[in-house]
Amino acid sequence: MEFSLPARNYTGKVGVMAVLVSGGAGYIGSHMVLELLGAGENVVVIDNLSTGFRWAVPQEVEFVEGDIGDQALVENVLRANNVDAVIHFAGSIVVPDSVSDPLGYYENNTVKSRALVESCINQGVGRFIFSSTAAVYGMAETSPVLEDVALDPISPYGSSKLMTEWMLRDAAFAHDFNYVALRYFNVAGGDPDGRTGQSTPRATHLIKVACQAALGQRDHLDVFGRDYDTPDGTCVRDYIHVSDLARAHLLALEFLRAGGESNVFNCGYGHGASVLDVIKSVERACGHALDVRDAPRRAGDPPSLVAGADRIREALHWAPQHDNLDEIVTHALSWERRLIDLQARDKAS
Repeated sequence: MEFSLPARNYTGKVGVMAVLVSGGAGYIGSHMVLELLGAGENVVVIDNLSTGFRWAVPQEVEFVEGDIGDQALVENVLRANNVDAVIHFAGSIVVPDSVSDPLGYYENNTVKSRALVESCINQGVGRFIFSSTAAVYGMAETSPVLEDVALDPISPYGSSKLMTEWMLRDAAFAHDFNYVALRYFNVAGGDPDGRTGQSTPRATHLIKVACQAALGQRDHLDVFGRDYDTPDGTCVRDYIHVSDLARAHLLALEFLRAGGESNVFNCGYGHGASVLDVIKSVERACGHALDVRDAPRRAGDPPSLVAGADRIREALHWAPQHDNLDEIVTHALSWERRLIDLQARDKAS
């Protein structure tokens, strides 16, 4: 599918330095690119387009189609663009796929991240922001989950991300190199201006799937278990709007540039919504009931996973702007409708 993002006036450049965004053609990465452009940053994107989309990167951004594991390519890009910071999103994120293909996930998420970190150190790029995950906590026994609880991932996906956190910690100890690792909870929604959103057809996120069901792209929606120890028996998750998440990355960049030391932060709102809460929100947004069916529990689903979010608010002065489930769902549904229109237009042409 080929189409262009809606035009927007950006604030311009702020200097000769640039920020490299790996995976900048993907869901969260494309929102990060827009956030950086809005802040007046020079931006370079590397993406192999295995799951990302070239159209998701605005034309004014330097785009390199390539793999972060290709160190010669990456180091040339770092040098040629005078990169002073890297924001790293590239990787694989589907938990069940990591169980069936663990070595592929360790290759893509851990081995290639190691190569990217080494490329940064070789080229003197000392600021690094890493896209980590709440999956490093595994079956958390407390809620909300704080950053200093025991880390016990139960999937290769979570383990691959935790191993990268360890590499960053050790690299920061040995080199002139500082990082921020942001542990995402459940990222959802889309750009409020309709410029980008979750575009991967096979995405497994509940809000994405529920919106697809609302628009007839799926014939029903499964609820995996109604017997959890939660208020309505369904799993509770901390849903964070993707634009608030992108803003957290920008604040992490400012933090490192101001001399902030390496740190790890949860990215969530500190409160959760159940599966049934999400379904009701989608039904309100679309104006009709969904075909909801019961299904067995999925292995490894904790009853509740909510972020302890005080650390990021205090250290980065992060103040979310979209902390509202109905707003998150409305933006997600709007993007799904836009995708349908764009796909129909693409077929017609």
